[in-house]
Amino acid sequence: MNDPLDPLLDRWRKAPPPMPGSIAPEVWRRIALAEENDPVAPTLWERIEAAFRQPAFAATFIAACTLCGLFLAELRVSHQQAQRNVQIVQSYLRLIDPLIDNHPADQTVAASFRQ
Repeated sequence: MNDPLDPLLDRWRKAPPPMPGSIAPEVWRRIALAEENDPVAPTLWERIEAAFRQPAFAATFIAACTLCGLFLAELRVSHQQAQRNVQIVQSYLRLIDPLIDNHPADQTVAASFRQ
């Protein structure tokens, strides 16, 4: 099948010789030389550095670290609050019944507040 663009493409393949003093042949020679040489694959550390050079990634990383820190602090405070509640319940039960240490119900009630 004959494509109407074939003659136009053929004209592009027959480029005129470069003008004297033109830097185009040198540029194309350097490009071809660079393509021939296999680039060294970047190391893991170089890839990490390249990622952190991008401001959007660095800002996202800082925000994620901040949110993670706040989440872990909230977990810690929540755990401390739960332990304190158990201690308050046990103290209240002992106040009501000083012999509660002998009752197995104390452990059951305290366990239900831990959950």
